[in-house]
Amino acid sequence: MRLQSQEVSLVRNKWDLREILQKNAVTVMFVVLCLIGLVCSGQTVSYVMYELFGRLSRNSFIVLALIIPIIAGMGINFAITIGAMAAQIAALWVIEWGISGLAGFLTAMAITMPIAAFFGFLIGKLMNRMKGQEMIGGLILGYFANGLYQLLFLFIFGNLIPLKAPGLVIKGSTGVANTIDLSTERGFKYALDGLWRVPFGTAALILCGLIAVWSLVKLVTKKEDKKKALTRTGVCAAVAIIAQLPFMTAAFSMVSVPMVTFLIVALLCVFNNAIMKTRIGQQFRAVGQNRTVANAAGINVDRVRVIAIIISTVLAGWGQLIFVQNMGSFQTYGAHEQVGLYAGAAILVGGASIKKATNGQALLGCILFHLLFIVAPSAGKNLFGDAAIGEYFRVFISYGVIALALVMYAWGDNKKKKAK
Repeated sequence: MRLQSQEVSLVRNKWDLREILQKNAVTVMFVVLCLIGLVCSGQTVSYVMYELFGRLSRNSFIVLALIIPIIAGMGINFAITIGAMAAQIAALWVIEWGISGLAGFLTAMAITMPIAAFFGFLIGKLMNRMKGQEMIGGLILGYFANGLYQLLFLFIFGNLIPLKAPGLVIKGSTGVANTIDLSTERGFKYALDGLWRVPFGTAALILCGLIAVWSLVKLVTKKEDKKKALTRTGVCAAVAIIAQLPFMTAAFSMVSVPMVTFLIVALLCVFNNAIMKTRIGQQFRAVGQNRTVANAAGINVDRVRVIAIIISTVLAGWGQLIFVQNMGSFQTYGAHEQVGLYAGAAILVGGASIKKATNGQALLGCILFHLLFIVAPSAGKNLFGDAAIGEYFRVFISYGVIALALVMYAWGDNKKKKAK
């Protein structure tokens, strides 16, 4: 009887509504705000979905780049801004050399990797000297690096190092132009997005088909139990059928899915899961849970933390390249500045904390965060007669959600200590 009562208690705790709301307060708040904003904005569902898929294709990768440092116990890596700077340096030289299209994008990725890895190594080394203050340190490092970046683009490039490509240099001056256009014959606009685009219904069929095949392969190879594999396959079949219904076709009529871009995002999700099953992945978890215990177990804690930051910084650089090829241009002196803030806010919105994060939380946060960004200006205009109020609100939310998440984490941590 006592054992049964304990089991019932565990089930109740698992499904305790109050506990669920407390743990997911930020996510629940954003769901409510998104629903209110969607109703008040007056925008059509098809337009919102069109905008949302565009934002997801260019922003998801960089949000997923935050996961590994979080698991390694370093919090949100706001220094990914520096990875974005590395990507923009690479993009500049690809345009200067006239390597366009997919070849230009891949060349930019290749150039970004060693630059971002070097920057990540330096960041990791510095963060090892500020244990417990990594997030503040990341912000400060980002501001410091931005100063060096401005010097590089305003004085060194175009002056000490000449640039000959048309439109790269400010007219009548020597610094790099304020905007770098990737839609010219030298650029790589839509290098990924333009490779393979399909309607939403077709994309749903392809995605669900791939997941179903993967589930069946795991079932046949006995790597997964029958119930779980068949359930996933059934859900995929249901989603694929629903996606073909008339009301879904109407809702997603404006959406054209860039399949290659989303497949790359899916590959990053697979990478994040796969690396956690390796030795270094287990070390990330051990260091994140308790540095002292990990060190006593023979793990080189400082080395593991540096590797986590290097991987995150390189991924952030690649994510910035995905972003700029989608936009078709970027502001030379400002495109990278808010990368860390917005990516950090997005992953927290999805239910992640500064100690725990998953692919699902990153993607959910990206959806909710950008959905609010889409509807806020129109909702502000309809409610208050001024779209600028919606703009101010969504910027405020970006900072506010980070502050709220940190307060909630501190409150929960303090509650656990008192319980002990």
